[in-house]
Amino acid sequence: MAYSFDIPSSKNKLRLMRKFVTEVLNSHDIPEIETNMMVLAVDEICANIIIHGLQSNPLESVRLDISFSSEGVYFEIVDRGDGFDIINYNEPSIEDLIKKKNKGGIGIMLVKKIMDNIELKTSPEGNTLRLFKKIDA
Repeated sequence: MAYSFDIPSSKNKLRLMRKFVTEVLNSHDIPEIETNMMVLAVDEICANIIIHGLQSNPLESVRLDISFSSEGVYFEIVDRGDGFDIINYNEPSIEDLIKKKNKGGIGIMLVKKIMDNIELKTSPEGNTLRLFKKIDA
């Protein structure tokens, strides 16, 4: 079974997406700690897309699809904003972030640590980011 949610390109709507993801994962008896980590990762990606890729354009949205397999959970996030190559992104070191007193920069690092697989497809029609998290039965 697949679940789908369109997130308007507004930071204020991210809470609705977090609620949606939490409810879907809870309906599949995913442990709370796993649910919280996945919600954090999906929230970080969607926030970055809305803020940086779509520049909070109210005419745009982000589609989030969630599906399950016997191995785990798939999140497919589709947008038509400026693309960002999360896979080849070189995260800064924690030490560099502290030295520069940079408030951002750790979100992508968290996503890469939380998720087990990340795939990105870009085309003139848009971007599709696919995240996978293994779930122990």
